[in-house]
Amino acid sequence: MFNARIISSLEKCFIEDLPIDKPPLSHLTAYKNEKFSFQLVYRMDGTPSRFRGFAGISVSSDLNFTVRTVEQVPVLMPVIPGACDDDYIKKTPGLYPDPLLPLMHGGTAAPLCEEETRALWIEAVPGKDGFEPGDHTVNVTMTLGDETLFSGSLQVKVIGAELPPSDLLFTQWFHCDCLASYYNVPVFSEKHWKIIENYARVAADNGMNMILTPVFTPPLDTHVGGERLTVQLVDVEVTDHGYEFGFKRLKRFIRTCRRVGITHFEISHLFTQWGAAHAPKIVAKVNGEMKRIFGWETDSTGDEYRGFLSAFIPKLLEVLRSEGVDKNCRFHVSDEPSAEQLPVYKEAKKGIADLLRGYPIMDALSSVEFYREGIIEHPIPGCDHIEPFYEAKVPELWTYYCCGQHTDVPNRFISMPSYRNRIIGFLFYKYNVKGFLQWGYNFYNDQGSYDAINPYISAACGYFTQAGDGFSVWPAQNGEAYESVRIRVFAEALDDLRALRLCESIYGREFTLGLLEEELDRPLKFSDWPKSAGYILKTREKIDLAVARGLSDAE
Repeated sequence: MFNARIISSLEKCFIEDLPIDKPPLSHLTAYKNEKFSFQLVYRMDGTPSRFRGFAGISVSSDLNFTVRTVEQVPVLMPVIPGACDDDYIKKTPGLYPDPLLPLMHGGTAAPLCEEETRALWIEAVPGKDGFEPGDHTVNVTMTLGDETLFSGSLQVKVIGAELPPSDLLFTQWFHCDCLASYYNVPVFSEKHWKIIENYARVAADNGMNMILTPVFTPPLDTHVGGERLTVQLVDVEVTDHGYEFGFKRLKRFIRTCRRVGITHFEISHLFTQWGAAHAPKIVAKVNGEMKRIFGWETDSTGDEYRGFLSAFIPKLLEVLRSEGVDKNCRFHVSDEPSAEQLPVYKEAKKGIADLLRGYPIMDALSSVEFYREGIIEHPIPGCDHIEPFYEAKVPELWTYYCCGQHTDVPNRFISMPSYRNRIIGFLFYKYNVKGFLQWGYNFYNDQGSYDAINPYISAACGYFTQAGDGFSVWPAQNGEAYESVRIRVFAEALDDLRALRLCESIYGREFTLGLLEEELDRPLKFSDWPKSAGYILKTREKIDLAVARGLSDAE
């Protein structure tokens, strides 16, 4: 017996699930330039053999579609016990759906296995001129030889407008060293550059417009006294007259990223993580030999490192200006300093403040005292600590999440329902968030970066964090990145934000907020929102239909 149905992109389908238990999807709305997705969930039961064969997939429509399989991966640490709420699909180890992989047999077939539920990710991709406005029927057929296993349809209403460009700055930390390690290629070899470009393109395709730029090897998630693989874009030479710098690789990195759609550059942290006590690892040519000249042994506020920064930062800014990106750059002191580390952070920041005058310095931190005392003008609080920053009316407010945001608030762990991922677009709008940071686009190391990991085996990065926190893309054998369910759902959240901005441009903010909250008992908050995929789908449709009416009235 074969069962299948069309469902939304917000459902996660596990091997033991039954298709009949998934809410069917009959229609959706989209814009002319919007990529949108749905799924076909299917299951074969009652056949005499474990493996039945390969099914053919056909999607018939005047819209352009791609089809991928939603593959299952082993997850040994879906949650950290005691650090989670009840809003998870599962909390036990097992196989979880996440990677989006090409269909088999050259992109034409999907496997049928007895008593295994599987899903296909069906995605519409607008062409150069976008989708034609109006009502469209999408027919989906699944066959096995001459037998039709499933035939169903979906109605799509394309609104006669384009989503505006995103006004949200979005960065997921891009780890160049992890790409060199996973693919076993020399750092900044031509193969490495190609892989960097491939991964940056996928990031940009999913809404990321800012990229972590390793002028020096980022001092992030590195055990004290340890080192990550050197991925320093800037050449340094110690001479009798001071320091000389080479920026050839940095220029190539900037130009490569701009070519694929990245517009903003996040200069890697100038001091170590969690308090700014030390300098990052910096290697230089000294008397003709390469050696480390700064690192864990370097006092961040000492004269030697301050002298280095005084020589380096003006030269860096010259290059950024020459590349035409300096006004699109952000700088960091130290990641996630605590309130107890405020004095050291303050002193480190003081040493670079004049050198970076006029350029935004931002850091992920959750103590509002850093802002209230004027130590940092551009704080990035965790989304579970955003309220005091929001109440303080921090201009151009950013937020972030990582492993610590596990209770009540949105996140994108593999074990979470997809509505917990996508709700963040509505919350970005409610809080007027201007930027978002997440630390793991492609972190394929364990905690402290002692060792590299294989994400297909260790989705929790060697028991470091909840599965899926460290990366949003899966490595393909050919040096490209496979998208995940999580990165595509987050991209949908970004499109929700763009749709809300479009609605606001027609009706104003008060009306648009009303669409988000009109059926709710309480206002939307990062810690209080409907735990429902249906709420998101219904609200997004209301927004789109309101835009359509507004456009019609304006004609």
